[in-house]
Amino acid sequence: MGICYTQGTDMVHKFLLHTVKNNSGVTPAGLCGTWIKEPDGGYFTSPNYPEKYPPERECIYIIEASPRQCIDLFFNEKYSIEPSWDCKFDHIEVRDGPFGFSPIIGRYCGQESPAYVRSSGRYLYIKFVADGELEAIGFSARYNFTQDPEFKELGVLPALPYCEFELSGSEGFVESTQIAKETRALQTEAVDCRWTIKAPPKSKIYLRFLEYEMHNSNECKRNFVGIYDGSSSVEHLKNKFCSTVANDVMLVSSVGVVRLWADEGSRKSRFRILFTTFHAPPCEENTFFCHSNMCINNTLVCNGIQNCVYPWDENHCKEKRKASILDTLDNTNLTIIGVTCGLVIILLIISGIIQAKQPRKKYIIRRDDFDPDVFHPGFEPPHYELCTLRRAPSTDLADPNMADDFDKFYKLRRSESKCIREHHCGSQHGSVHGSRSNLSMRDATIAPDGGPQAMVGGQQSPHLSHTTPTGRRSIVVMKHSYSQDGAEGYGRHDEEDYVVDNGPNTSQHHMHQQVHHGVSSVHRTLSNDF
Repeated sequence: MGICYTQGTDMVHKFLLHTVKNNSGVTPAGLCGTWIKEPDGGYFTSPNYPEKYPPERECIYIIEASPRQCIDLFFNEKYSIEPSWDCKFDHIEVRDGPFGFSPIIGRYCGQESPAYVRSSGRYLYIKFVADGELEAIGFSARYNFTQDPEFKELGVLPALPYCEFELSGSEGFVESTQIAKETRALQTEAVDCRWTIKAPPKSKIYLRFLEYEMHNSNECKRNFVGIYDGSSSVEHLKNKFCSTVANDVMLVSSVGVVRLWADEGSRKSRFRILFTTFHAPPCEENTFFCHSNMCINNTLVCNGIQNCVYPWDENHCKEKRKASILDTLDNTNLTIIGVTCGLVIILLIISGIIQAKQPRKKYIIRRDDFDPDVFHPGFEPPHYELCTLRRAPSTDLADPNMADDFDKFYKLRRSESKCIREHHCGSQHGSVHGSRSNLSMRDATIAPDGGPQAMVGGQQSPHLSHTTPTGRRSIVVMKHSYSQDGAEGYGRHDEEDYVVDNGPNTSQHHMHQQVHHGVSSVHRTLSNDF
């Protein structure tokens, strides 16, 4: 914070017979000694100075400097206040600001006058207290206004424009936008505006902030909103807001002043305050009790604005509905709308009767290509039968029997490959079970011709081998079935191997067994599927 320094001040005391307008003040007026105001300062004394001050007295002196100025305070050497430990009894208290809660600079008593006091801003708060015993001559102090070093580069503040407003009534609004609306000051000028609110006699004023924002928050030297209770004099300053929050204020007098100070760089500071005049209970017939020691005018009840401290005046109010398009219709418009709606209803009724009397046609869709797979109880994956040939040496193909067997097996492998490409084995009109039966029938038809297929219970054996004099070849038939019937059949005949030899005594016997077994399997499988 800035520190102010004296410029050629002296300790000479003069009694001036004229008073100059100065916003400094004392409370209570007339009972706290002499108070002289000058353009650049002034002086004040304790009661009856230089005689003894009276007992049981408390005086408050508040000094206010102009914007961009600070205060120098000096005490006369002729000084005497009852001494005590920590000055608990008679004393002088000096604070750096306009309020009793401002930062304290010092508390003084005894026979030695205080040292030079310097303010950091525009205000000094001095309180003199005397108890009921041991009075002394008191004090005399002089103050001067000097330039604030913080604003030294900006120079002297130019003359401020006249900016004062007067308001009255049971309620109203104090708005910073009035400055621009009424062209009281330019946007580039500093302003020190005052709104004076006058309530009826014996009434009080309640101020509620609706909007509040300081352009330079927490910089009270540059912008603030002050609330005064009684007048705009500094001793009536009740609240001063320069941070980010402003609280509601309840004034005890019928005159209130709202003051806005904003320098050239703080003109974006804005506020909007609702004021409501009220009087204390008991409430009269034309007033409303707010349950907070407030009696407001009945015209303020249910007006859409909260005038009480708590929203008692707006509770249990019927919401005012905005005028709709139906409220603007007259009799002619209503007649036209009614006739149009009646015609539409009649046309709808006629259309319904016509539709009801017309004959209805029935369509029956017949499908010749009935697919039984659609109604299959469950999904079963297709059956894939893989056939691989373990080829013997090329010399075996010279044998006529081997060549014939190889040719038949080659035909069988081509038919099995066709089954794999079409993702099912058997007829397109058959089911999944039918695919297995068709394969069994095909195996049976090949077997009587001397083919190498071996059927076991309708299933192909997992291994089939045929022996020749010159060599041996093996035909491995692998069948993968995921259906339940196939799994049961495969389980019963699993791990069965048949070896077919080319010998004259055993080949026909083995092939005969394969044919009989295959035919019986085909008949059983077909009967089960159908």
